[in-house]
Amino acid sequence: MCLAGALALAGCDRGAGDAAQESAANTADSSPPPQLPGQVVRAFAGTQLPPLSFADPDGTQIDLATLDQPVLVNLWATWCAPCVVEMPALDNLAQQMEGRLKVLTISQDARGAEVVAPFFAARNFTHLEQWLDPQNDLAVALSDVGGLPLTVLFDAEGREILRVAGGYEWDSEEAIALMVEELAELEDASSAS
Repeated sequence: MCLAGALALAGCDRGAGDAAQESAANTADSSPPPQLPGQVVRAFAGTQLPPLSFADPDGTQIDLATLDQPVLVNLWATWCAPCVVEMPALDNLAQQMEGRLKVLTISQDARGAEVVAPFFAARNFTHLEQWLDPQNDLAVALSDVGGLPLTVLFDAEGREILRVAGGYEWDSEEAIALMVEELAELEDASSAS
């Protein structure tokens, strides 16, 4: 897991020039991909989604407060190896959960679109959108340690259901079953009220 203090995350590549935050996606070595040992945690269940807005590389804005469906928010960065490894799985999850769950991948790269747009272009994700948080506002709001990746499931009212700190195999049978179960519980609770 890529761990850095929230303040360090916000300034990892500021003023460092071209050597800043080398992307884990661009390193060419023969080492095996990192393990994805993330664990599901419910300690923050009920916490409200922060009312923050983000832009894509074209400047289109998304306001988290206006989302009216369950959303899986993934904080990631191109320089974070576990983040890079789990992105295709998040794309597969977004495809499998389309219409029931919105998957938002929000980059914490301080260089924003400069590194995120090429990362997406090289991978041809079909169900993930590029959202940018170069000031790390959401990482600071959601985590004391600023560890990446961090993925949080929120209900349609913006209340946290669960989170995973660290990489996770989002398209595994276990993860799909977890999302289906959580969404079914949310739908049951919604129809009962």
